Amino acid sequence: MRPFELTLSAAGKAIAGGELSPVELVDSVLERCAAVEGQLNAYVTVVADRARAAAAQAEREIRAGRRLGPLHGIPYGLKDLIDTAGITTTASSRLWEGRVPIADSTVAALLSAAGSVLVGKTHTHEFAYGLLTPQTANPWAARHIAGGSSGGSAVAVAAGSALFALGTDTGGSIRVPAALNGVVGLKPTYGLISRHGVAPLSWSLDHVGPLTRTVEDAALVLDALARHDPRDGASIAAPRAGSWPHTADDGLRGLRIGVPVNYYFDRVSPPVESAVRGAIARLEKLGAEPVEVRLPLVTYVEATQWGLMAPEASAVHEGALGRTPGLYSPDVRLLLEAGGRLPALDYLRAQRSRALIRNAWLRLFEDVDVIAAPSAPLTAALRGQTLVHWPDGTSETVTDAYVRLSAPANITGFPALSVPTGRDADGLPIGMQLIAGPLAESVLFRVGIAFERSQDAAGTLAPVG
Repeated sequence: MRPFELTLSAAGKAIAGGELSPVELVDSVLERCAAVEGQLNAYVTVVADRARAAAAQAEREIRAGRRLGPLHGIPYGLKDLIDTAGITTTASSRLWEGRVPIADSTVAALLSAAGSVLVGKTHTHEFAYGLLTPQTANPWAARHIAGGSSGGSAVAVAAGSALFALGTDTGGSIRVPAALNGVVGLKPTYGLISRHGVAPLSWSLDHVGPLTRTVEDAALVLDALARHDPRDGASIAAPRAGSWPHTADDGLRGLRIGVPVNYYFDRVSPPVESAVRGAIARLEKLGAEPVEVRLPLVTYVEATQWGLMAPEASAVHEGALGRTPGLYSPDVRLLLEAGGRLPALDYLRAQRSRALIRNAWLRLFEDVDVIAAPSAPLTAALRGQTLVHWPDGTSETVTDAYVRLSAPANITGFPALSVPTGRDADGLPIGMQLIAGPLAESVLFRVGIAFERSQDAAGTLAPVG
């Protein structure tokens, strides 16, 4: 196995045991990046010289007995919304072309303190306002979208040009590309990871989280990033470091899996429904108890999501949109202009609706430990496809289809994890979404790791290159 094919946890163990050097690992990832970037375009910027220097420093530190932990010497990518001192951060937008921050974001600083090695900045749908990442190709089938807005981060991990990456999730922007590219994506509890130094889209919905090849890897990254940060007004006190389980040795016996009887399976493609129901059946074989649940207030989810996100995003961009509207791409400009025209009453109604939805969903977790459902209602759409036509005669935009199943966890702020569950007949990945109550990431990891270990394909790289 070539070093870039290793999972984060496997590479960390090999480095700790002296079987692999950070320099060897980073060189392998950079070579992989050079080999596939022409096809995929996952990165806006690759900092190869800086990465090699950081790898050499990590190697010296580890040889001197100063290993900082499981992320020391591990190469990663950062979504290009996340500030990095001295490295261009553009949000994949002409508006920020050539922008070089003078300070690191909190998450970039924490990863640097953990000894991780930055490979580069990954593409996003402009300012994270979309679920396509149009610049980037899906490594499983180039004619299909990568998903977004953290598409570059998901593709880099799926292709092996990063062992992990960070993304942001406002309406599914970590979980959707994770599902479409066959990797793991975690949207943690709202406020658990600091957003200081991360370009906002919608401040009451934005989350930062990891994309990895295994659930265990996601737990390791969360462990490094879950810190209270007073510079983010939404930041909460996190559990102590090391509190996230990296194993599932106790199995799933006694754990209650909520299986929705409405909403999540209402309009999904047959391959997605079959794969996710099969995954739930596997969880039952692993000892979990399935419990049917009826999700409350779901008819208000989409209106609430857009009612919050659209005006908040327009408020963020109000000044720049007025001064230089031509620097935005047409789709993002249209959304920003529309959000600026929503009445204040609609925004206040969305806030009230969010509180009702959150409280109603919180009561669900009195009867179940986790909800299992599709991460996305269809696999990766074709590039250029605008509509999804469902067997019941209804249609919706591709964006609305992807937002529909991911929005509840953003509105509530509850943690959600997308785990690969296999692929459809065309070889396109499918994801299962696990949702738990606030600060119940340990439950997600327990279920996700148990499920992952029951599959032979966990951590599989995309067949690009």
